[in-house]
Amino acid sequence: MEQTWSVFDTIDSLNNAYVKVWEESCEIESPSSDPAAVNRVADYFCAMAESLGWSVERYPQQGFGDVACITINAHATKAPIALSGHMDTVHPIGLFGSPAVRIEGDRIYGPGVMDCKGGIVAGFLAMHALKLCGYVDRPVMMLLQSNEEIGSGVNNKAPIRCICEKAKNAVAFLNLEGYEQSFKGNACLVRKGIVGFRFRVHGVAAHSSFCAREGASAIAEAAHKILELEKVKNDAGITVNIGKIMGGTARNTVPELCEFEVDCRYGRAEELEEIKSLVKRVAEHSIHPACTCEVELVNLRAPMELCEKNIALLERSNKAFAQGGLSLWACGSRNGASDASDVTACGIPCMDSMGVAGGRAHSNEEYGELASLAQSAKRIAAIVCGL
Repeated sequence: MEQTWSVFDTIDSLNNAYVKVWEESCEIESPSSDPAAVNRVADYFCAMAESLGWSVERYPQQGFGDVACITINAHATKAPIALSGHMDTVHPIGLFGSPAVRIEGDRIYGPGVMDCKGGIVAGFLAMHALKLCGYVDRPVMMLLQSNEEIGSGVNNKAPIRCICEKAKNAVAFLNLEGYEQSFKGNACLVRKGIVGFRFRVHGVAAHSSFCAREGASAIAEAAHKILELEKVKNDAGITVNIGKIMGGTARNTVPELCEFEVDCRYGRAEELEEIKSLVKRVAEHSIHPACTCEVELVNLRAPMELCEKNIALLERSNKAFAQGGLSLWACGSRNGASDASDVTACGIPCMDSMGVAGGRAHSNEEYGELASLAQSAKRIAAIVCGL
């Protein structure tokens, strides 16, 4: 208990310095598709950790940025506690202007300030305070992910597999995704899964003046399929969204090809088969007999389903919160997906949305609440001390 209060005071004393770290790390723009840019973020955090005398490991990934593991108390013999956040963002470099990050009032704006570099910084702040206050009980590792925003990879999912392997013996895995103020007071123990598809519809090209008797429009055929898929909107179950469409070559040509991309969300593992059946049926049924369609799987992530290990971790965390004078958390669920799904599937006790508060993620007005940095760091530290 005494150590917890000491850590809280130390977090407050370090807070201003870590707001600067928040600003600097988000100024390093890092879209998932640019491994060199993501590695510059890893370089920043690893250099900071090395300057503090912490253990640093780097794991190169084929086609993506490196995974990094930064640890305090690396030689402690008890089972570790894992913190994790992703360094990559969805934003193309330059979207936020120059400088990319700005602080206005009680908010910080910029790429990844909420999703998810703010959470990484909160984790670092907690680790730094714990170390300064003499915490040596367990190893505490910060695992930095490099391609979470694109589903951690479609096929071999190497970066998240690397992280799960490093954390396989952890007594707790705290995923540092951000959260909106409306989610405050909840630990995320339930998330939807994602499955993404690319539909490629083939028609027959012709001059537009003969469209009534020649040719078969791939765009028109795709439109029928899109409307059928868009009917599926069950917030508590399966949702389908068509987020991207490409087709045609000229206004006066019957289009030969149309492609569109589909994002499906689902809450239970068995719903994946429903989605696959729907996609197969829609792809195979053509309104125009000359049109055909093929489908490619482009993304797959299992849901984070409620499980006993995660419920037990929340109960233990609430005991630690109570001892530290913090409010208790309820079990929460979110429709967005994250690496917590893969971690939970590996049997590692996990809680998600442990990062900073903010909003407008994935937009050029993404922001984080400055006050939430220390608040999140204190909850992380309380859990570490309580375990």
